Amino acid sequence: MARRTPRVVVDEDTTQAPLDWGICRRLWGYTGRYRALRNTLLVIVVIRSVQLPMILWMASHILGRLVEIKANGGPSVDEMWQSTVAWTAGLVALMVSTIAVYVVRIRLSQYLGEAIIHDLRNDIFSHLQRMSMSFYDRTKLGSIISRMTSDVEYIRFGVQDVVFVSAVQAGQMVTAAIIMLWYDPALFLVVLAIAPFLGWLLQYFRVRIGAAYREVQESMSRVTSNIAESVNGIRVTQGFVRQKVNAERFGTLVEAHGQKNVEAASLQGTFLPLLELNNQFATAAMLLLGGYQVVHQGFFADADPVRQYESLFVFFGLLALFFQPVSTIGRMYNQALTAMAGAERVFRLLDTKPESIDAPDATPLRPINGHVAFNGVGFAYVQDRPVLHDIHFDAQPGQTIALVGHTGSGKSTIIKLLAKFYVPTQGQLNIDGRDIRGITTKSISDQVGIVLQSNFLFTGTVADNIRVARKRATDEEVAEAARKLDCLDIFQGLPDGLATQVGEAGSNLSLGQRQLVCFCRAMLADPRILILDEATSSIDTMTEFRIQTALERLLEGRTSFVVAHRLSTIRRADQILVLDQGRIIERGTHTQLLEQAGQYAHLYRQFIHATQG
Repeated sequence: MARRTPRVVVDEDTTQAPLDWGICRRLWGYTGRYRALRNTLLVIVVIRSVQLPMILWMASHILGRLVEIKANGGPSVDEMWQSTVAWTAGLVALMVSTIAVYVVRIRLSQYLGEAIIHDLRNDIFSHLQRMSMSFYDRTKLGSIISRMTSDVEYIRFGVQDVVFVSAVQAGQMVTAAIIMLWYDPALFLVVLAIAPFLGWLLQYFRVRIGAAYREVQESMSRVTSNIAESVNGIRVTQGFVRQKVNAERFGTLVEAHGQKNVEAASLQGTFLPLLELNNQFATAAMLLLGGYQVVHQGFFADADPVRQYESLFVFFGLLALFFQPVSTIGRMYNQALTAMAGAERVFRLLDTKPESIDAPDATPLRPINGHVAFNGVGFAYVQDRPVLHDIHFDAQPGQTIALVGHTGSGKSTIIKLLAKFYVPTQGQLNIDGRDIRGITTKSISDQVGIVLQSNFLFTGTVADNIRVARKRATDEEVAEAARKLDCLDIFQGLPDGLATQVGEAGSNLSLGQRQLVCFCRAMLADPRILILDEATSSIDTMTEFRIQTALERLLEGRTSFVVAHRLSTIRRADQILVLDQGRIIERGTHTQLLEQAGQYAHLYRQFIHATQG
């Protein structure tokens, strides 16, 4: 096969800022189509953020009034009791409403989060379908899977938990601050005195925790990629007894990932206790100042002694609620960094524009005759490293062109250019006299059929996989395609005939049966240009013999390009091109090339010796 551009990771970047408000706004934009749900949730968040401070204020107010009345005298016992019962009834009603609002808030945030993730996954999947072959050549499978799974799940946590929990906590903090400021500005100044230290603490740990959690994300992506690679290559692993080597490599990645998690957790384990210590210092300072006010009747001559008792109880009730959101928001901040890392990767993928290989003025290709011409074609996957050099040949409609050569000679690259997975970097490739650059890729795909050595089968039945070529084909048309290739009896011999489930990647079928499914696809598609890339290499000799006549019918009247190591499949080709290191070194018919006694003749003698041996 032709050399391919090396895989590189294009979506890992550790230099991004922990928080990007542009990304936050972009995520928020996904709520646009759910405005009613979003706006209702925002109202619920506001109500929820006020309720808990009001509960604590009411409880503190009841206790403060009782102590003040008991100490200074006041209404009768009955009046005191009636007042207490009334306030307590209101408090209970508020508590019940708080639980109800909490349940509704959780459910609505779950609904909204799921809706956003649903849309985001659809956008990612649709975007991946539009990406060019070069993107998949240089991007790891595990990295792509990670974007759709773990990264999107991190975003889900960010939307459902971080946004609305933080909003509720921030609202509670503001409400508590307003109440405390209204009761006693002097005591509230003590609370605010701790703010500079708190600000420094948040800023100090923000950068470090952000970097640590991005590294956790990166290491998890490497673990996911290794798992995908190991599962896909399990046959090679077992065939070459690489289980121990692969396990050691995976163990190294898992150990590195665990170390990154420990480092991030250590930072968090230092950050959160310091936040709690801040709360304790504020409590101690408030006790000193509040106690002084009660004993000395306040700092001001006109201080209301009745209010001082109540103020102290209110501050005790609300102080924890004022500082506890700081700790909660700190934890949410860590989750926000994780979600941000996932969002950075997801949006970087979505912002990767499909590399259009169509010219700006490209137009669809009308039904073609199948005349294909390579005029001085050169190609390089990587700049300045060409894999094809000055390729010239002409394929008339209905001719069969065979490509022969050692692995890496450029055969598969020519096939990829014919299918317009790529376009030439030099020269011209014309179909019916039109440069392939000026033809839309879709219209080429509609008239070019391709059967590869390792064709992929989708989950479904045999008939479903044949129908990939024409999704509206009837069962009879599917059966007729198999009948023309003289393999209908093979499929009918399966447990459920054409309705047999193929399994994951065709695991329920033999290699030969999988390849026959792909031949039937090509027959059903009825393309004008047919490409067979090592298409019979997985078929046993008896099966190949059975379909040889059918293949001749399939090739008849079509411009066909055949790549095969089995030279028996290309003896009748109208033209055989022998490639070596990206150049055509011989060309002619089977007989002509044998008479030349060159590279093709040498390959043919090796083939005869191998089949007879």
